[in-house]
Amino acid sequence: MLENFAEVFQKPLSWFLDTEPEADAITPQKGRSGGIEGMALEPNFLFSKDILQIAIPEMLSQTGISGRQFAHLLIRAHQEHHQNHFPDLERAADEVGGKNLYLNVDDLTQLLKKQGLVMRWYDEVPSEVMDDSGHVFNHLITSYFTEPNVVNINKRLKQNPARLKYDLAVHIGHSVLHELKGLRCVLRTGGFNSAVLPATDTTPNAQDILTAWHDFESSFFAGALLCPKVAYRQLLDSYGYEVDIHQHLNISPSVAMRRMTVVSPYPHWHYFDAYLPGKLKAVYRGNGIPLPWGNMRSVEDPCQHWAVFRKFMAQSLSASAQLSILNVNGKPHLYCCESLKVNDLVENAHVLCAGIDLNPAIDAQGNSAQDLVQELQDLCIKQGGASVVPWHLKKQLMSVAKILNINWIERGINTDVRVICTRGTACPRQPSCYEN
Repeated sequence: MLENFAEVFQKPLSWFLDTEPEADAITPQKGRSGGIEGMALEPNFLFSKDILQIAIPEMLSQTGISGRQFAHLLIRAHQEHHQNHFPDLERAADEVGGKNLYLNVDDLTQLLKKQGLVMRWYDEVPSEVMDDSGHVFNHLITSYFTEPNVVNINKRLKQNPARLKYDLAVHIGHSVLHELKGLRCVLRTGGFNSAVLPATDTTPNAQDILTAWHDFESSFFAGALLCPKVAYRQLLDSYGYEVDIHQHLNISPSVAMRRMTVVSPYPHWHYFDAYLPGKLKAVYRGNGIPLPWGNMRSVEDPCQHWAVFRKFMAQSLSASAQLSILNVNGKPHLYCCESLKVNDLVENAHVLCAGIDLNPAIDAQGNSAQDLVQELQDLCIKQGGASVVPWHLKKQLMSVAKILNINWIERGINTDVRVICTRGTACPRQPSCYEN
């Protein structure tokens, strides 16, 4: 039998008998390119559990990072490391929703009642909230849970069934996944999540981290309940991954675009939800794309050529595609994204952006992504930072777009490709955008 295995897998027989574990790498591998590299926890005694439990709260307190912010950073790293694959949460949602892609408000209300929850309506108007950087947003609590089993829903959601469906799905998720006793679940809209709300207490709190993790699980569950993996993937294939698919399903565009990063067989995705240039509410970087800003702080010299920034300045509310070249660890990567400018429930404008790294797809077709993207980058720099895609390269990229079956890649190929950077000091354009 082992000989048969050896022949099938083209391995020597000794390979199957080797019980010696491979030495662990000192630096953790993220399984993808881009982003900040992992750190080797050496010497071990300095990174023991006892020392970290003392040092981390001190570090967060001195840097002004709240427990909520630290929790969301941990969750994002966990999410990106696993590239959005959480099969236990998917199965739980499938069992509750029966893999129904077309759940409506009445269906979700019945599922809520099956969990023993009672829904009550309340009336509350939006208020103005200022974040740490001085920006003022309209803010509204859309729903919240009160013990023992009451889900309170803002009456304003009656006019927005897409948001109502999401809130109901989140509360169902908390009921299925978590103990309701002591549950703190407050859903809000208006440019803030629990990671970026102004913190009244900067002392790290273990409860904050647990609450943030429960919120993430329930939010992921809600997406899986509204967009079951297999059915949603089949629908995306037939729609060519167009973002207006949310209208067909009567869900919010943010849910539709976030779920693309989960159900797509191509793993190299990123997703941004930005309320201001430099202010991210939600981030996912399964493809390791570096960030010119984060959701904890803004930077003084963000590159204005990113699609997210350009979409804020655009007058059109329709979705738009962009091809971008960005140096990652010294090598150029070609990204394509689709951006959509929308207003939230309280009329704050924000930009949703879903995109992919095309380098792995180019390499998979037997072409050299390094050579192709380098040629494109040289051409863009020669022409001031942007250029049309030459025909001989367009042909190769169109082949990739057809195989991935993503329509907005083709639209991006037919527009100018732009050179972007992570900071003004790293601007590769000639002349630089930040010379002065």
